[in-house]
Amino acid sequence: MKTVIMAGGKGTRIQSIASDIPKPMIKIGGIPVLEREIECLRSQGFTDIILTVGHLSNIIIDYFGDGSKISPITGKEFGVNIKYFIEDHPLGNAGALFQMKSELKDDFLLLNADAIFDIDFKKFVNFHKSHGGLVTLFTHPNSHPYDSCIVVTDSKGKINKLLTTSDERPEFYKNRVNAGLHVISPKIFDYINPNVEKVDLDRQVISPLVSMGEVFAYDSPEYVKDMGTPDRYKLIEDEFKRGIVSSKNLKNKQKAFFIDRDGTINEYVGFLKKIDDFKLLPNVSSAIKLINSSNYLAIVITNQPVVARGDVTFEQLEQIHNKMETLLGKDGAYLDAIYYCPHHPDSGFEGEVKELKIKCRCRKPDTLLIEQACEKYNIDLNESYVIGDTDVDRKLAENANIKYKILTKNYTLYDAVKEVL
Repeated sequence: MKTVIMAGGKGTRIQSIASDIPKPMIKIGGIPVLEREIECLRSQGFTDIILTVGHLSNIIIDYFGDGSKISPITGKEFGVNIKYFIEDHPLGNAGALFQMKSELKDDFLLLNADAIFDIDFKKFVNFHKSHGGLVTLFTHPNSHPYDSCIVVTDSKGKINKLLTTSDERPEFYKNRVNAGLHVISPKIFDYINPNVEKVDLDRQVISPLVSMGEVFAYDSPEYVKDMGTPDRYKLIEDEFKRGIVSSKNLKNKQKAFFIDRDGTINEYVGFLKKIDDFKLLPNVSSAIKLINSSNYLAIVITNQPVVARGDVTFEQLEQIHNKMETLLGKDGAYLDAIYYCPHHPDSGFEGEVKELKIKCRCRKPDTLLIEQACEKYNIDLNESYVIGDTDVDRKLAENANIKYKILTKNYTLYDAVKEVL
């Protein structure tokens, strides 16, 4: 499979870090970002690369050559085959692709050259092939969803909406963001107007395909961050030095905090039915930010029998969770996943949803939701914790054989996370 890396941007927002080299050649941990991207690809067998270059392109071309050169920093061969597409004037990301379509006969990866990532590309590609769409976007939560492109999907990962920063968005939304990594079918060229030279991939290609049901989201907590600003560059440099970047690759065993919701993240109000009653507890955002900056995942595990009781619909529960994610996102925090049980074992009550009144394995303290998270995210339970405020959470941890922290009035989520980290 070929990989197209877009490396032609000027990087005007980060010129204070390095103004005399292309943005992709800025170093993280002493090695250019683009070299780190190429090494991540090469290590997984993706060795056929096309670089689109423009601003100060000679620096990139001289450094990498055709991919057979020796890195002047690591002393190792790049070990890839590189071709170049030189933009002597701006074509937009999709305009450049159309000019290269003779090279792109099969599905291909399309990546940005200004991001630090370490992901399992084979899982990403396999998801794309199994879902059959024309485009698959890599999506994830991030600490600034309010100024990112938000992705709205159905339960199977099909994207229903792409909301850019200039689009009107609902008051509350799921924190799932387009990370700028794509798997693309060459059939997209049928949807690019050959008479228009400058084409924007998101607005003029992907958005119309979304309306046709041809775009899917591959959601993963793996590390992908762009270094578009000096502050983000400094954050990435720090996280790289602490080993956070590589540890997040799902090929590696992950560590997780399995966090209860009611009484742990938000104020306990009994059966929470109304979205207006959802309020974050003090310092919860700070606690989850600590998790986000560590090599742990933040995963909510919660019983929500309000659905089985008929108090809220699945859609209304989703809106409550969207409020939780939006409030956290405004504070720079995010959840990697939310798992909930909608069932309740006792039936015979007015207004109940009969098909949900069952005995199940996903209701805490049973462990199915944790098992599902472990399978998806390759979690090592020996290195993970359950955090909650009731005896049910303690029993859940004991049933799953996980360490746990039980909260009290004077021992909060922040205290528990801080104690572990």
